[in-house]
Amino acid sequence: MPARDTTRLSKTRPDSLRRRFDEERMLNGLKAYTKRKTIAGKAASALFNFTERREDRAGLDVTLLDRQFDKHNYKIVRHINIRTLDAFGFSITDTTRVPRNILEKAGNTLHIKTTKARVRQVLLFREGEELEPQDLAESERLLRQTAELLDARVYVNERTSTADSVDVQVVTKDIFSISGSLQLRDVQAGVIGLRDVNFLGQGHQLRNRLEYGRGDDGPQAQSWRYLGSYLVPFRNFVYGQARYLNETRNREAGVRFTRDFYSVNTRYAGALSYDYFDRLVAIDGDGSEQYPYIFRQLRYNVQDAWVGRALRLKSYDLGYENPGRMIVSARTIRTSFSKKPTPDYESADLLLGTIGYSVRRYYKDKYLFGFGRTEDIPTGTLASFTAGYEFNEVTDRRYFGVRLAYAGYHPQRGYLYLNGEFGSFIRGRSNDWQQGIVNGELLYFTRLYHTGNYQWRHFLWQRNAIGFNRRPGEQPLAIDGVRGLRGFQPDGLLTGTSRVTLNYEATVFTPVSFLGFRMAALAFADVAWLNARTLNRVLPFSEAPYTGFGFGLRFRNEYAALRTFQITFGFYPRGMSSPNGIRVFENARAYYDFSDFSFGQPGIVRYQ
Repeated sequence: MPARDTTRLSKTRPDSLRRRFDEERMLNGLKAYTKRKTIAGKAASALFNFTERREDRAGLDVTLLDRQFDKHNYKIVRHINIRTLDAFGFSITDTTRVPRNILEKAGNTLHIKTTKARVRQVLLFREGEELEPQDLAESERLLRQTAELLDARVYVNERTSTADSVDVQVVTKDIFSISGSLQLRDVQAGVIGLRDVNFLGQGHQLRNRLEYGRGDDGPQAQSWRYLGSYLVPFRNFVYGQARYLNETRNREAGVRFTRDFYSVNTRYAGALSYDYFDRLVAIDGDGSEQYPYIFRQLRYNVQDAWVGRALRLKSYDLGYENPGRMIVSARTIRTSFSKKPTPDYESADLLLGTIGYSVRRYYKDKYLFGFGRTEDIPTGTLASFTAGYEFNEVTDRRYFGVRLAYAGYHPQRGYLYLNGEFGSFIRGRSNDWQQGIVNGELLYFTRLYHTGNYQWRHFLWQRNAIGFNRRPGEQPLAIDGVRGLRGFQPDGLLTGTSRVTLNYEATVFTPVSFLGFRMAALAFADVAWLNARTLNRVLPFSEAPYTGFGFGLRFRNEYAALRTFQITFGFYPRGMSSPNGIRVFENARAYYDFSDFSFGQPGIVRYQ
């Protein structure tokens, strides 16, 4: 196909070729000037630094270091050629590889490939427009982070590029988007799940999970639990989602439209949502025969809207854009109660505003939470301050919250993430602090060690959630699952207002593979403190800790939506529902995950 004439397009835009030439000539001239031995040259050398950065030499930070396409900045994008690959048998780096066996061919027959229109939705550039800096690297990262794609490559076709225009090649590889689960706990109990994270190849996500034969007791107990959701991606990174939950003493439904700060160059973000809740909450009692739980109905809805703006900061390092962003945002939350368990629950309108500073960088590595696929590691710095005012039925309240976070990564020293949050309402002139929470988190994993074909890492995760002056019945903190001891099933209702957990894991990645599932072995040790019996004490250390120890096998298929399946043997000395404290369990949910450094939505510090 003959190349499109870009002369007409260039007339309506600045001369990108001349702009790029002028910038390079100015930088080269200034760099040469700093090498002079004169007083002026030494002064310029002190002001401007042209020394190559360590990250540039390491070739890790894809946001700052993928500079091979810098010479194409501000050129016109003439064509975008998209190639989508099926889930099985194809390679994103080896174009000669094709499905060879009947299993790969059968899997691709059942799979609906991602449409090119869906891929174009994620790209940050369009045909006929200028190619902005970082657009290629950011687009590749965003494609790789979508649920329906395993990997992606975005690059310039150097053979067809000209002085003022380029052709961009985009290659993506799908995962097998349809997955399900079936767990038979006994003859009359189990779990059935059905998911499709790329419905009809459009990137729509459909999730359903039904648990039956549950042994819940108490008022409104039911033997089943259902959770379902449907998510739709629109243009300009707008997502719409509807969800529904029905379980013992709790029913929830909601709809939400959102646009996040998906890229470092995103200017505007926001969301609009409506949620409905119908619950029974325990306002008193400890579950014993002498003092049983007392339940009351809680019914309310929440209307939520927010908008945010990211501001670029001036760069004083020539040749590099300042990665920091100043973000300002505002939010309004209306909570309306139709049924209250106690008078402490008040309908209210909450206005919030946040100002913060965020730096985001991304590194690439393997064998973190995946089994060899390319993984993006977020690092950076975040600081935010939130202030608000609540108009309620009794006395208006103020709100203050602060968050500080940091993450760093080095291929030899590993990854370290630190996060601290504090938030509380303040009522009246007497400074009555209410519904306060202090959260802390530390996540560390070592570098990847090698012994022959085996590779391993150590993980350490420490979290705190300390609540003070909470409402009666407001005891949502538990220690089961990802919130505390993995695999733990408490004997009865076990919740509190403060929690401290410590989790350790050693993971060994083996060369064993079966039908596309690669295997890893793991061993873990978990400890959790909870003030379930001493709610009048803020810190949970007055009670004996709950512990869990075990080992297991993790199987992961990078080509399927349900990528991880794990079988684990755990032993819990106290608090377990089983009499001997031993449990063999399976799960398909990752225990660890990264926390990104994008933010914008003002909010109350989470208490969960």
